[in-house]
Amino acid sequence: MGNHQPKIRIEHPQRKHCKTGAILIDPTTILGIIAAISFVIIGFILKHGHLASLVVPAAMAVVFGCTLSAALATLNKSDIPNVFKSLRLLVGSRMKNPTEMIEEIVSLAEKARREGLLYLENYLENVDDPFLRKGLQLVIDGAEPEVVKGVLETEMYALEQRHRVAHEFFESAGSFAPTMGIAGAIMGLIVALGSIQDPDTLGPAIASAFVATLYGVVFAYCVCFPIASKLKALTAREIMLRRLIREGIVALQSGNNPIIIRERLNAYLNPDARAALAAAQEQQFSKAAE
Repeated sequence: MGNHQPKIRIEHPQRKHCKTGAILIDPTTILGIIAAISFVIIGFILKHGHLASLVVPAAMAVVFGCTLSAALATLNKSDIPNVFKSLRLLVGSRMKNPTEMIEEIVSLAEKARREGLLYLENYLENVDDPFLRKGLQLVIDGAEPEVVKGVLETEMYALEQRHRVAHEFFESAGSFAPTMGIAGAIMGLIVALGSIQDPDTLGPAIASAFVATLYGVVFAYCVCFPIASKLKALTAREIMLRRLIREGIVALQSGNNPIIIRERLNAYLNPDARAALAAAQEQQFSKAAE
């Protein structure tokens, strides 16, 4: 009998074992928005302001109503559902992390190398990522590498365009809100100066008018712009993951060694993830050598 070394499977520190399609909760955006608004309120209280004076229904109607309506006017009818669906991404995502995806692609490459590309069809139903499944189906169907790459790049471009509509909506709302706040303040001043003959009500009326400006600035910089930035970051992350998948599928189709595929795809990991992965590999090899 020849010497047969056991196959070593690397356990990745970042890998999260979760059920297919499980939502990974990310509360940072919601917590950040709540914290930002809370600090505005705390600052107002520390200045000995009365919270009741911040509640001005007329200012709310002008600032929030006009801002969202103006931003809505920038959309096509077909884009409206996508904008509101994108809000779900702020608190949860079904995307795998890059380390998980590399593991899955390398595992498929090992099967393809051992059993042939056509045999991968037996594993398609276990692939939960639609983009990866589409790429594998093209490979199984015998499409040329350039065709596979072109189709996947078109998919990435379409995804980027769909996501761009959502973050541009919130960027538009953020740019409109301060101006709507000024408009609300002007309206409040018009009403206040209309009763200038009554000094007792003039001061509170002027103060109430400026609440609209506060609403506009806070809504823009504590709500709209953070949401737009988060959606941009999520889009960039998903596009990066799609590029990783495309690279892996092309390498798999070319018959590259799974070890080489892993090394190529590891380039998509950040330095900390690579360092943790290298440490995990060294630990696994040390255990196997004992």
